[in-house]
Amino acid sequence: MAATTRKSLAILASAWAMLASYACGSSDETVPPQGNAGSAGADGGSTGGSAGAGGKAGSGGQAGAAGGQAGSSGKGGTGGQAAGAGGQAGSGGQAGGGAGQAGAAGTPLLAGVNLSCAEFAAGKIPGSYGTDYIYPSADEVDYFVGKGMNTFRLPFLWERLQPASPGPLDATEETRLSTIVSHALGKGAYVILDPHNYARYYGTVMGEGNAIAALADLWSRLAGKYKAEPHVLFGLMNEPNGLATETWRDAANASIKAIRDAGASNLILVPGNAWTGAHSWSSDWYGTANAVAMLDIVDPGNNYVFEVHQYLDSDSSGTSDQCVSTTIGSERLQGFTDWARTHGKQAFLGEFAGARNDTCYQAVDDMLSYFDQNRDVWMGWTWWAAGPWWGDYMFTLEPDNGADRPQMAILAPHLQ
Repeated sequence: MAATTRKSLAILASAWAMLASYACGSSDETVPPQGNAGSAGADGGSTGGSAGAGGKAGSGGQAGAAGGQAGSSGKGGTGGQAAGAGGQAGSGGQAGGGAGQAGAAGTPLLAGVNLSCAEFAAGKIPGSYGTDYIYPSADEVDYFVGKGMNTFRLPFLWERLQPASPGPLDATEETRLSTIVSHALGKGAYVILDPHNYARYYGTVMGEGNAIAALADLWSRLAGKYKAEPHVLFGLMNEPNGLATETWRDAANASIKAIRDAGASNLILVPGNAWTGAHSWSSDWYGTANAVAMLDIVDPGNNYVFEVHQYLDSDSSGTSDQCVSTTIGSERLQGFTDWARTHGKQAFLGEFAGARNDTCYQAVDDMLSYFDQNRDVWMGWTWWAAGPWWGDYMFTLEPDNGADRPQMAILAPHLQ
């Protein structure tokens, strides 16, 4: 990306950070992950940029000090399973030929929203509840269920939930998490647990120190708690980046084994490397392509899907309110969709969004229409984002004094 463009994005990100800081207290995560500025860090651009303290780097960028995390690349979701003696299972559970995954026949369309803000202030551990971060409320769940949504991706910070590893979950934080999970389950919804850590624990990336074992320990404990709740889905990690794809694959496999060893059969959502962008799934600028390395995921329970993220701006970072075109959504999903179908996989679109303008409205509708036409691969999606502290952020679905946000009208026809 040209320097002038990076500068423009940094200015835009800083403006959003100021707005969200007003709405969100002293949150360090005031704009969505991937390529955006933290409260003290500038956007790194789409290639090789660096983030400041607390900030996040662009695609291929390196994170700065004080807990900064790299975060760009497109967001999008995959997931899914194939059934039978081979091949993929469609949404109705039909099997093809070849070696496939266990099917999720009978699973409805999983469609909803990321209920955010518990992951805010990543540079403040543990932080002050109600000032630096907050969990979503029962009223928010009720609102979105009333709109026809049935799935909530719930980001949280690993270090708050498990202050030391190996070690128990923090009782207070676990109660906060379980309270919103239980309410959503009571409404018949699905909940995706999302440690929003970019493959890092206290800044240590997977593959260094004991981070891989630590992640497995976290999931062993969460699996033990929620193994009797099939509507709780396990999203292994938000947007791994800055490590070898093989290292992330090995970390994912270790956590999957820990989940199954705990006796849990819950559906697992497995992201790829490089912020798990759908558009870059087959690229090799970050090392071995996800399309190659992630074929070696091993699940003893044979019940996992791949999660990808995909945004619609020029660098797939989700930092601009401008969508490239009205058809960019379907175009960026196509390559990944073809890969998943070829290899008998399903997909979950964990994050996507478009801002409040006609081009983005049409691009989102095009994206979800493509999704609807390819349900043999795509099993669900969650919009980024909603949550109590987003203010007037360009992607928020949080109702404005009780009134729906404009994007809700675009999503509503696809909630079927």
